[in-house]
Amino acid sequence: MAIEPIVKNKKAHFRYDLLDRYEAGIELKGTEVKSLRDKKVSINESYARVVEGEVFILGMNISPYEPASRSNHPPTRPRKLLLHKREIQRIAGKATEKGLTIVPIRLYFKDGLAKVEIAVAKGKTNYDKRQTLKKRDDQRSIQRAMHRRR
Repeated sequence: MAIEPIVKNKKAHFRYDLLDRYEAGIELKGTEVKSLRDKKVSINESYARVVEGEVFILGMNISPYEPASRSNHPPTRPRKLLLHKREIQRIAGKATEKGLTIVPIRLYFKDGLAKVEIAVAKGKTNYDKRQTLKKRDDQRSIQRAMHRRR
């Protein structure tokens, strides 16, 4: 069964070199899950932090669920990520290295549970970003040429 993402962080692949990837559960409230099912979420400007042996995702915007009116949640509250202790220790060790950060890649449902794929990433320089764009344009040109040749 294919896992269809709720939302992807398309800019993460452009802005960062993704080193290690992890799958984590998210501690959510009921109205947040309903908003996720409606795909009213943004992870583009979010990042994760290790605080006192726990990983939290910050800046993730889950829009309030309209029918819930009074029992809604704050849209950008910190949300705890559910990982094994060894994974947290590994992530914490890498995140303390200079220039490394933790970014969410995609958000999806797996067996009815909300999951987020996070990656330990290193920021790209402007030179690296230009190289990525050049490589993408070259691939597009090759694909067009192959398509015309048929």
